[in-house]
This record gives sequence, C-alpha cells and structure tokens, in this order.
Amino acid sequence: MGKALEGVRVLDMTHVQSGPSCTQLLGWLGADVVKLEAPTGDITRQQLRDLPGVDSLYFTMLNCNKRSITLNMKSARGKELFTGLVKEADILVENFGPGAVDRMGFTWERLQELNPRLVYASIKGFGPGRYADFKAYEVIAQAMGGSMTTTGFEDGPPLATGAQIGDSGTGVHAVAGILAALYQRGQTGRGQRVQVAMQHAVLNLCRVKLRDQQRLAHGPLREYPNELFGTEVPRSGNASGGGQPGWAVRCAPGGPNDYIYVIVQPVGWRPLSAIIGRPELAEDPEWATPEARLPKLDKMFQLIEEWSIQHDKWAVLDRLNAENIPCGPILSTRELVEDESLRAEGAVITVDHPERGSFVTVGSPLHLSDSPVEVTTPPLLGEHNQEIYAGLGVTADELAQLKRDGVV
Repeated sequence: MGKALEGVRVLDMTHVQSGPSCTQLLGWLGADVVKLEAPTGDITRQQLRDLPGVDSLYFTMLNCNKRSITLNMKSARGKELFTGLVKEADILVENFGPGAVDRMGFTWERLQELNPRLVYASIKGFGPGRYADFKAYEVIAQAMGGSMTTTGFEDGPPLATGAQIGDSGTGVHAVAGILAALYQRGQTGRGQRVQVAMQHAVLNLCRVKLRDQQRLAHGPLREYPNELFGTEVPRSGNASGGGQPGWAVRCAPGGPNDYIYVIVQPVGWRPLSAIIGRPELAEDPEWATPEARLPKLDKMFQLIEEWSIQHDKWAVLDRLNAENIPCGPILSTRELVEDESLRAEGAVITVDHPERGSFVTVGSPLHLSDSPVEVTTPPLLGEHNQEIYAGLGVTADELAQLKRDGVV
C-alpha cells in the first residue's frame, strides 16, 4: 500500500520551527520533501547544540523524512536552478519575512507562470494589516493572539504556554490549507496561494476565550474561580473554563509535578465525595448540585486536595479512574520521554542519526490505516545535492564547480 501523499513533491524553503513543522508533517504523510537551504544551512542546525559539530536537536526533531539540497538564491545560476525546481514541485512552502521571495524575483504571479499547478504556501507572523512587518516569534504570537492574556493566575503576570502553539500550531494550520488546495487542484487542475499567519492561528486556538469575552456582557463567568470580573476575560489559573469545573490538585510527595488534574462532572460528585472521605457531601444541599458547588469551587478542590496530598499521583489516578472520574496526571518531560505506553504507541520514538548516533523525538500524531508512518533520520546539509540536481541535468563535474563558486 502506498503512502497518502506518495508522488507529491514539496519544495521546502522553510527554517526554524513554524515552516519545518508543517513540511515534516507532509513528509510523514509520504510526500517527497526537498529542503532547500542556503549553503550555510538552516540556522537551527547550529542553535542550542548539545554536541559540538553535530546538527542540533532543534533541527533534527523538526526535519525528519526530508532530503536536503543547498542553493544560493542570490546567484544567477542559483535562480536558474530554482526555476527548474519550481517546475517540478507540487507544493512550495516558505516562512521568510514578508516579501522576501518576491525580492528574489519569484512573485506569486511568476511562480504561477512557471508552474500553474503549484500550491504555494506562505507562513508569516501576521496578516497584511498594521502588524505585517512586526518580527514574529513564538511567544510574540502567543502575546498577540490571545493566549498570554488568559494564561496564568489572577494576581500574576500573563504567561506563555510551553506548547508551541505559535510555531508548530501554525504549521498544522498550514498543512490543512495545503491539503485543501491540493485536493481542489485535483478538481480544477490549478494550484493556488495558501497564507497562514501565526497570530491568526493562535487566535483560532483561543476562540473559547473570545466566546467568554462576549458572555461577560451578560454577567460574571460562574465556572471561573475568580471573585471579580471586569470588562476582559481574566486569567483563571488551572480552571478548565468549560462546562465542567476542573483543577490541578497536589499529590504526595509534593514535588513540582506531583499533581493530578481532576474534572468534577455532576455524575462524579457522589463517588468523588466518598473517595475523599466526605460521603455526606453527596446529600448536603450546600454541595449536592453543580449549582450549589459553583460559588465555592476553590473550597471544593481544597477538599479534594486534602485527600490527594496523602497519595502519589499514580495511586490517585487509579482510584479516580476506577470510578470513571475524568482525571490525568501532570507528566513531566522526563516522564513523557520514558513513558512505555507512549513508546509502544509510537508517540515517542528513537531515531538513528549518522553523526549523533540516535535521538529521541515525537512520532507522527497522524495515524492512517493505509498509510503508516516510518520516521526517517533528518538529512545532513546538502546530502541530496547530487541526486536532486542530476534530475535537472546537472552533471557531477558541474555540481563540483557550482560548489566551488558558492552556488550550492
């Protein structure tokens, strides 16, 4: 059985995280992803290195299932070679600053002339409005997309989330647009432009907070633990913010990740009150209904924590799951890397690398019954120059001269 995107050629002109996360997903789905790098390489090959002279984990964990070629786009011969690459590509993805590819001489109109079937995807920090020329980074996208203002505790500063919703979150959005354009091309024969902004992607992921912003017009948000409400959605700590209240409660022995997150559904209150040693609360009118508990959510979770702090989080997990109470332990990064279940599921994998030996990374979160994913090692810089450029008629001797001339 072939891969879902077998036969699809992706010209990957991306760097750092938002673009490479997008093209790696396409590679996992079976596309032939050709990563086009400057002769000096993607900057992340050298950033945050843990081993000297070896591609960093930053690079390796975002560039599996790809081939690498080098090209100096400022040279005339480089532009000729790029033209040939564009003609053979199905998808081109870039995340340069606004207008960078245009300044190289390859506007969308020019790319359409070269290849009318090309799907051209651009990832930018912001849309074409007042923020268009702002420098975009992960946490800036979180700040400007609604995440930071609603993350943290009421009396503390806005906080960034450890999940890379600005970079990798945008990459996932870009994949959705690319696949839609590729599908439509099957109907029309024409490629199209796909544009995704990091701010917009974060905003899309924060839509429930915009929901709550509008609900504020009709009074306080009762499922939030906050006492005071102004004109903006407040930071609400670990509150679920949904229809069922939730909180992270401490467990023994009280370390930084000795917590379990608990959701209290109406049906779960009776067994939960018995578990924590307060079965009378299931009948007490002051506690028995969700409406009665809403004004004192802080006290409710305090009662749960008085019990949970006496047990480790795995014991708490087993006890609550036995009564079908929604919960989950806070898993540290070390616990995730060592988790046997995640290893067995392929969510955490070990990949061999020709220079560093091996490294641990995430596996594909996408599981297709007829298109299984095999994660392959990321390419060395320019590793596939000869085989890719040979397809454009470049001989070995010419390639050697291009290297000496700084073209590749």
